[in-house]
Amino acid sequence: MPPPGPILFCQLLFTTTSEARAEETNRVHLLPSKTPLTRPSTMAEAELKSLLQQVHQTLSSNKYDQTPSLLSKAKLALLHLNALIPTPQTSRPHLLLARETLELGALVSIRANNSQSPDSFTRYFQQLQPFYALPQSVLPREGSQQSKLTGLFLLLLLSASDYSGFHTMLEGLEMAARQAGVGLEDDAFIQYPVRLEQALMEGSYDKVWHETKGNKVPGEEYGIFSTFLIGTIRDEIASCSEKAYASVPVSNAKNLFFLDSEGAVVQFAQVRDWIVKDGRIYFPQQDQDLLASEKDILSSSGQVIENTLGYARELETIV
Repeated sequence: MPPPGPILFCQLLFTTTSEARAEETNRVHLLPSKTPLTRPSTMAEAELKSLLQQVHQTLSSNKYDQTPSLLSKAKLALLHLNALIPTPQTSRPHLLLARETLELGALVSIRANNSQSPDSFTRYFQQLQPFYALPQSVLPREGSQQSKLTGLFLLLLLSASDYSGFHTMLEGLEMAARQAGVGLEDDAFIQYPVRLEQALMEGSYDKVWHETKGNKVPGEEYGIFSTFLIGTIRDEIASCSEKAYASVPVSNAKNLFFLDSEGAVVQFAQVRDWIVKDGRIYFPQQDQDLLASEKDILSSSGQVIENTLGYARELETIV
């Protein structure tokens, strides 16, 4: 499902923190009256470190069943440390632990690779912004995954066709880089979505497909989120095809829409209410003259369709 556009992270942070504090307050009130209402920070810090170690293990083993519970406990530990949102009183060690917790949450959201992944990743990314805004003298960049997660968020904006949000964020990154006296040209995580956006603006879907394959993808999480972008491209090609052509052979549609089998083509056609008959897909058309002409895609000179089919054939040859 397409992820939402950028949200106001201050409002999100306020909501998240309020809910977490309410949950913790309810839990505390259920304790016996002689139980202290607060735990020593050393105990909360030790528990948090143990939880983060377990989360790292789930990432290494690719087993995420217990990860949501571990992350929830980690956030409660951050509340005990008053570190879920950075303040001038938050110590550097606690800032580092908080940033690591939220970054792990963002990565786990992607690795889960389900319909909630875009929304969950977006929430974690927005919660990280106050930490990323801190000066290096307060919170050093070493050990941070800021660049990786920022590139992933840019990729997510592309997959939602949120080009306005993409350019707004990219301009902010460029401005921050100039102020810091550095450039974004050598940042592989940022340049990957930038190249994809340029290809999309050119209508070169074959370039986008090529970029999302092989060693051009800068990380495992990028490969997962790239599937959302391919879905967007598939929908754009489908919209173009049904407006321009009367029908297309199912065998060619498999390559055209970047699908793995003719069975997948039939399922895709059914979702879009296309008619599949006698080995062809028929697109509903308002123009009866176009329908009568039965213009075939194989004889078309449409540049986008031609480029896409050409690359798909080349890809099959390689495979």
